[in-house]
Amino acid sequence: MGTNEGDCRVVVVGAGAGGTLVATHLVTALSSRFRVELVDPAPTTGRGQAYSTADDRHLLNVPASGMSAFPRDPEHFLRWLRNHHDPRFQPHDFAPRAVFGRYVESLLTTATEYPGNARLVRRRAEVVDIAASGEEFLVELSDGDSLEARAVVLATGSRPGTGWAPPPLADDPRLVADPWTQPIPEVGDVLMLGSGLTMVDLAISADRPDRTIHVVSRTDAVPRAHVLPTTPPVPPPPGITRTQDLDTLRATLGAHVEDTVEATGDWRAAVDGLRPVTAQLWRGLSEADKRRFLAEDARSWDVHRHRMAPATARRFHAIAAAGRLERHRGTITAVQPDASALRVTLDDGTTLRVAAVVNCTGPVGSIAGDPLLSRLAQTGLVRPGPAGLGIDTADDGRIVGTLPATLPFLAVGSLRRGNLWESTAMPEIREQAYDVARIVSRSMHGESRRRPVDPYGLTLSTSPEAAERYNAALGRLLRLQDGVEEGLTDAVAADGGFVQAHAALALLGHEWGTNSHWRTSLQAAHRAASDRHLDDRESSFLDAVTTRLRSDEATGAAALLRHVRLFPRDALAVSVAVPTVAFGGLTSGPQTAELVESLGRSYGDDWWYAGQLAFVRQDQERWAEAEDLSAYALSVEPASGHAVHARAHVFYETGEHDAGLAWLDEWIRSRGPEANHRSHFSWHAALHELMQDDVDAVRRRYLRELAPSLVSGSRVVVDSGSLLWRGHVTGAWTGDLPVADVRERAPREWLTAPPTPFAAMHAAVLLAADRDAAALTDLADLAARSEDRVFRDVVAPLCTGLVHVVEERWNAASAALGGVVRTMVPLGGSRAQREVVEDTLIHALAMAGRTSEAAGLLDERLSRRSSALDARRRAAVLAAQPVGQ
Repeated sequence: MGTNEGDCRVVVVGAGAGGTLVATHLVTALSSRFRVELVDPAPTTGRGQAYSTADDRHLLNVPASGMSAFPRDPEHFLRWLRNHHDPRFQPHDFAPRAVFGRYVESLLTTATEYPGNARLVRRRAEVVDIAASGEEFLVELSDGDSLEARAVVLATGSRPGTGWAPPPLADDPRLVADPWTQPIPEVGDVLMLGSGLTMVDLAISADRPDRTIHVVSRTDAVPRAHVLPTTPPVPPPPGITRTQDLDTLRATLGAHVEDTVEATGDWRAAVDGLRPVTAQLWRGLSEADKRRFLAEDARSWDVHRHRMAPATARRFHAIAAAGRLERHRGTITAVQPDASALRVTLDDGTTLRVAAVVNCTGPVGSIAGDPLLSRLAQTGLVRPGPAGLGIDTADDGRIVGTLPATLPFLAVGSLRRGNLWESTAMPEIREQAYDVARIVSRSMHGESRRRPVDPYGLTLSTSPEAAERYNAALGRLLRLQDGVEEGLTDAVAADGGFVQAHAALALLGHEWGTNSHWRTSLQAAHRAASDRHLDDRESSFLDAVTTRLRSDEATGAAALLRHVRLFPRDALAVSVAVPTVAFGGLTSGPQTAELVESLGRSYGDDWWYAGQLAFVRQDQERWAEAEDLSAYALSVEPASGHAVHARAHVFYETGEHDAGLAWLDEWIRSRGPEANHRSHFSWHAALHELMQDDVDAVRRRYLRELAPSLVSGSRVVVDSGSLLWRGHVTGAWTGDLPVADVRERAPREWLTAPPTPFAAMHAAVLLAADRDAAALTDLADLAARSEDRVFRDVVAPLCTGLVHVVEERWNAASAALGGVVRTMVPLGGSRAQREVVEDTLIHALAMAGRTSEAAGLLDERLSRRSSALDARRRAAVLAAQPVGQ
């Protein structure tokens, strides 16, 4: 065998679900000159212990909607089920585990059918040793063969252990050490040691009318059941990942579960919401606390986290209710075999006579329980993982040992449990399998160095220097600081082929309207993409940006939102999708809330995400939650502009104008000089002054912080122009408005062909402030012809209503704007921004002499928050004194 063959070979050790998925991805990613060797003595492929059962009563413990093998195609398993198992299968149904094993095997079979893909060799043997030889591995098999390989992936899982068995039992054939490969006797009572999901399934299979199943465990805790319909996950408490001792973590989680039960009635929502932060929580514990958790808390976690399917729970509890299952709390202390049975004594003195003892204790997590790992540990290729679980691995799955990082030696599945804790369920396995296969594929094509990543672990196909500049720019974007586009320009200067940075420049230039060079950036991104092997997330981002910039609003928005669904940790894309200080967003109202809340399973208690969620909570009038989230985000990152924005809204909407103004002024003084879109924070401060009816303060702030000479791009329309109009219609800014300069500085396309309904609303307000009825009429006609329903149904009548205001047809204005006020949410932005339309309606009603209607709107507003301005306006309206004249 020549070394050139080893250069084209990958060995995957273990043909369970994890190893089979790795092999599937490798066969698909590599060309026919490569060979993938899948090595496992098992007679089946894709099943392992978890899916080797033939009993269709053994169900998955996750609904079909959560079991896709492909991270970017969440409905793949459901489609397969409907095509190959049951066309009526629903997303919330629980499939048989045997069927899922067939599904995983079919994926590999399908991948091997394409002649251009890598060749697959399935070897039914054990790997007995692995050694490094120069730039290759030498893999020794139990059948005497040796394989040279360029990369090795360990996916062996963990084997069941019987170290607990007393010597008379360990040597007796009536010990069913591995119940998935050994039969349980058909006759006689049986004892099952362990009370987890393995026991539940085996009890269902072993149940007989004349049999008693004895279940023995230390805690007598059995898995809880899923409940349908499920309750959506509740995000973890802010800052929980910064908890670094077990006692504090227990208290925090206990309170979180209690709060969740009070709010939703279901503890499962709290446990499920912890999934994105579980690994961080585990890593944050000391080694001593990890071992304490294993001894004192792990069983409780497992029975709540890994739950039974509802049908499984019904079958199991029916056996117990019929008296055919007895549970014992304790351990086995002695076993006396005789010719007909085993006499088992428990530590409480109970004696049981059974035909067999079934090992349901689960796999052994330590290296010592696996001959191959023990051998590799002796040679230094692996070492124990934290708390003695599995083997030590890096974040990307590379095995930590004596081998150099350039030699691809990786692991998936339960072997990584020491580093991740949760590393056995399909959502974790499918991500690991995909990521590991991608690393191996790149190494087979000569890429030896790890690619840099962004702050959320997403690959950047560029140099370390360019990635550092990109990440600095992304950090500034997430904090809402200046210099984002400059930083991205620096990144492409360091690497002209940096596709992600070019595409990001194009997207931001388009969304912000601050430059006309976004087309050039997009062209540069496509030129670079033709010469660079991109990560799938980078390819998806480029496709989404291209669609966004080259198609209509609805199509472009849909493309970017699809990318966010596929890659929720792409924070730059999320930033554009969600309405914020910086972006009008692609959703509004409940859609925005649904989008942001769905991201919790990907971000956990990340400070940037907390700021985004805080804004959603204030929009839902959940003021206390919004304040808690923003306070947490600011405690981690004092420059977090999103958290400041959310808190500013909380102050405004709760009528805390004095406190809000003082706090904002201090933040503007200390952090404002670095803030991007700083004018919006000044706008918020001016709103407080407006609500205090401090007209002079509003004028001073406008001249000092919001005049067109100080504000650029779309902000001059959204902040400066809207404040002037609001001051005019509330009577706070009398006389001529300095609107000509605002219009001069506004992006021209925003006034003639605004890109979004949000932009159109503010453009219309600015045109009204400039008393340009002709331009408003043109904008109304353009909106009425739009394919976008929000343009047609909201923007067009808004423009018409503002034409009536400019021409002082007050009753017509009131009628048009009254309809708009009831349908404004799809415009996007915040309620505080959209309120300018309501202010205009109140003004029109007052000028039409419809004082009771105007006063009614002001009463409704004053019932929500205090406002000296609105109180004065109400008094003026009731006195029939036209406001602003």
